[in-house]
Amino acid sequence: MSHYHLYAIGNALVDTEYEVSDALLQTMGVSKRHMTLIDTPQRAELLHHVQGLHARRTGGGSAGNTVVALAQLGGKAFYSCRVADDELGAYYSQDLQANGVATNLNHTRPQPGQTGSCMVLVTPDAERSMCTFLGATSQLDASALHPHDIAKSRIYYMEGYLAASPTGLQAAVQGRQIAMTHQVQTALTLSDVSMINFCRAGLEAMIGEGLDYLFANEEEAQTWCGTTDLEAIIGQLSQLARTLCLTRGPKGSIVVQGAQRSDIPAVPTQAVDTNGAGDMFAGAFLFGITHGHSPEASAALANRAAAAVVGQHGNRLSTAQAQAIYADFQRL
Repeated sequence: MSHYHLYAIGNALVDTEYEVSDALLQTMGVSKRHMTLIDTPQRAELLHHVQGLHARRTGGGSAGNTVVALAQLGGKAFYSCRVADDELGAYYSQDLQANGVATNLNHTRPQPGQTGSCMVLVTPDAERSMCTFLGATSQLDASALHPHDIAKSRIYYMEGYLAASPTGLQAAVQGRQIAMTHQVQTALTLSDVSMINFCRAGLEAMIGEGLDYLFANEEEAQTWCGTTDLEAIIGQLSQLARTLCLTRGPKGSIVVQGAQRSDIPAVPTQAVDTNGAGDMFAGAFLFGITHGHSPEASAALANRAAAAVVGQHGNRLSTAQAQAIYADFQRL
């Protein structure tokens, strides 16, 4: 009997989201649609540019969003991460607890320092551009792992952003080895084009000899494969995992299992903010898979949940929203 439907490891980041113009984004020197790592002086400079703008604060981090999504839908999740002994760290830990996610933070006292944070800059076209200050999560290491809980989980999920951190990468790969030893399925999200361009070796280490589930959006897939040809991309990426989930925004998603391909149509929505859409897709898909739904049905549920996130500001849904989406889905 599995103790958790999903065990994930990733960066603990508190998101602060701002609505900005393309002109301001350009003035700030931020790369549109992508994630950029920043240090303390860069963070101070960027904050100066958004001074006076309305800010929304939420728990974040890619895998953090995914485990919260799964828990909100009714699943059981565990999250390994690292925060500092500061106000943001307490906020992040309490946010996981409030969403019903178990975590190593309940068992370890955080060290002094600054908890990681992410400035999310949303332009009028709904695209999100992220500036990430890693802070304490840059020291995430294998001490955050709970091997006993990995062994009792259905799926072990890794965030591709950890490819940028030597200790985080080592922890992710170590957790993957524990999972495989105990016949726990493995999953990875490629996370961002910047990870593929600059940290590909780390992503390849997480993929190892193959995964059970691989998540990528179309731009990440094109960058990984060096082509825009969809058939070539599917052929290449499907060699890396038993199940490939390729998200394509308003074009829906594609699920590939061996020679079987399913195109799942998108749910029409007026896009407001794409922040968290891919994380929500992964969380809802993995919830579906661990609750008796087929990969096609799980992707249909994930498309619905991702559309709801895109149709509002913020990287997450409320538990009530998530459960209403699942209830509607079950009535189909």
